[in-house]
Amino acid sequence: MVSVAPLAMPRWPYRLDKDTEADHDTLALAKALVPMRYAGFVPADDPALRYGLALNDAGFFWEAHEILEAVWKVAPQRGRDRILLRACIQVANANLKLSLQRPHAAHRLLQDALSELHELARRPPTGIAGSFSGQFPAAALASALAHQLAIGEAGRGPIKITGI
Repeated sequence: MVSVAPLAMPRWPYRLDKDTEADHDTLALAKALVPMRYAGFVPADDPALRYGLALNDAGFFWEAHEILEAVWKVAPQRGRDRILLRACIQVANANLKLSLQRPHAAHRLLQDALSELHELARRPPTGIAGSFSGQFPAAALASALAHQLAIGEAGRGPIKITGI
């Protein structure tokens, strides 16, 4: 996995329930790294992708959703990478809901993410060296999500996407 050292973390996490603006300047730098479209697959070492995943793991859930969604929008249609990106977006969104003390919404989003990972597992690997879905430990993330869903609302904390 490639480091995202050139991109700084946002100066503060945006919270929907607070009177603060998101750090749009920092996010704009990351969004500028997203190409107009990915040809064939999303590279596992793509800097915008890596940054979006790192944002989630650092507690910047809304920001992670924004960056991962920008990558998802230009990922190849109906591809494995797109499915995995949807799962990661749902995890970031679930983490955001948990931070807002909305456990029922988080539970639903984690179920959606797990469903995406099950869909990914049903699709045969493409064999594309260097693709996000080819290198990401999706089974480990699915296991972590299943465990989190089994714990129940009281024991839930944020799910790290890359720190599984």
